[in-house]
Amino acid sequence: MIKRNPDAKWKLSTDFIERVKELQQHILADYSSILKPGGLMVYSTCSLLPSENEKQVVTFLESRKDSFELIDQKWILPSEGYDGFYMALIKRSK
Repeated sequence: MIKRNPDAKWKLSTDFIERVKELQQHILADYSSILKPGGLMVYSTCSLLPSENEKQVVTFLESRKDSFELIDQKWILPSEGYDGFYMALIKRSK
């Protein structure tokens, strides 16, 4: 996104990122609750910030160790010709 809108990086604030991270945790908690055992969920962002990506997944999984597991994760970097993306495949075990 910043590649197409370079001024966006100047509009980001710490407060905004903190609010987004809180919303991301709520989304993970809410949608994971409707996943059936054995079901798969993809958590994805258009961010490259570890605090919005792998750290969010770690926080989610630590609070639900007995029910969810990380299957795979992938980063798509802007150097690959795209916007930056993060994806995590999470499975509900119980």
